[in-house]
Amino acid sequence: MAATDAKKKLQQIENKLYGDSTIAKIWGVAVEYLDQSKPPKKTPEYSFGRYQFRDIDHWTAGFFPGSLYCLLERCNNYPSRFPTDKVDRTKLEYAARWWAEGLFEQAPRRDTHDLGFIIQPAFQREYEYSKSSRSFDCLVTAAEALASRFDETVGCIRSWDSAVNKRYNITNKNTDFIVIIDNMCNLDMLYYVASKTGDLRLSTIATTHAEVTLKNHFRDPEWSSFHVVNYDLKDGSVKAKITNQGYADETTWSRGQSWAILGFIETYSWTKQRKFLEASVGLAKYFVSKLPDDGVPAWDFGAPDKDIKDTSAAMICALGLIKIYEATNDSEYLISGLKLVSNTISFAYTNESSFRKDGTVDLGDRDTILANATINNNPDTYERLVNHGLVYADYYFLAIGNKLLQLGLIQ
Repeated sequence: MAATDAKKKLQQIENKLYGDSTIAKIWGVAVEYLDQSKPPKKTPEYSFGRYQFRDIDHWTAGFFPGSLYCLLERCNNYPSRFPTDKVDRTKLEYAARWWAEGLFEQAPRRDTHDLGFIIQPAFQREYEYSKSSRSFDCLVTAAEALASRFDETVGCIRSWDSAVNKRYNITNKNTDFIVIIDNMCNLDMLYYVASKTGDLRLSTIATTHAEVTLKNHFRDPEWSSFHVVNYDLKDGSVKAKITNQGYADETTWSRGQSWAILGFIETYSWTKQRKFLEASVGLAKYFVSKLPDDGVPAWDFGAPDKDIKDTSAAMICALGLIKIYEATNDSEYLISGLKLVSNTISFAYTNESSFRKDGTVDLGDRDTILANATINNNPDTYERLVNHGLVYADYYFLAIGNKLLQLGLIQ
């Protein structure tokens, strides 16, 4: 019965996961910038129609190049699921490298915890594709820079250097040490580089960060998450547990929950420590239990405005659920992940894009594959952005498609 349910869900979603419109959305945005004299210094972030761009040092800068690399990975490894008659592989390879070029200079940065998000989506795939020493060196440099933000007393990698909104002003790096749940998804790069270089310091830092996060970021016994934990740098004690992008300190921001699900199952995949698997499973069960009738998560599970969704949380959680299935072979998690993808497609898949006969793309009225993401709807933020397309919702949508192919669940 479980196998039949999974097969039905796969059949429901495969046309959208691998269809021409999905590829056209990414390619149509990318190709507009290929004739510039220099690689892009801005990358797409969110869209209410056409994309709004951010500088290359923004934390989301790696996701659009990463999306192109997802397509290149698909084109090379699973050509039956890629329209090679519409997008030339050599041109796709060029586009992926062109869009990623500006990211190389971000790798040495020591002022951000987001280096996994910025560097890994493109350069891990490039290294695995071409064995490029330049890409590998970039990964190593980024991992070492990320590890430089680790503090022995706290036992974590510092996330933000400050946190400021209308309600609080946390700016003293000598007393405050801010860790956000998102940081769990930057650990995978540390483990990956450690596995290639033998530098166990990197993997030890990642595991220690996960252990301290496991201790302090969750409500017992329900496995709901706090977004932000502020530690005392002096002794590592917890000063406050708050939110920055969720509705309230005591509620659960859905994307934060999804970052935790994915981050802990990735940590388990490297360490094989069962406590990390149990954490990911507990977090996932909480997430699924809070889904409404339409199956698409609200931006915050405790917020009164239930109609405001976050499809990026849905895609991150769905990838985490599929990875839990990969680790456990328990079809419950596969089916839950596929349902989440199917419901999100039904709710938020945007109007079709198409390839014209001359090889150009008609993007339609939206640049993104999915709509209805929410960057931040916190009542105290200085900029609220809700119900829009979002580059990392699309990135994880593509990553899910590739993971299903990798697992042999779709041929």
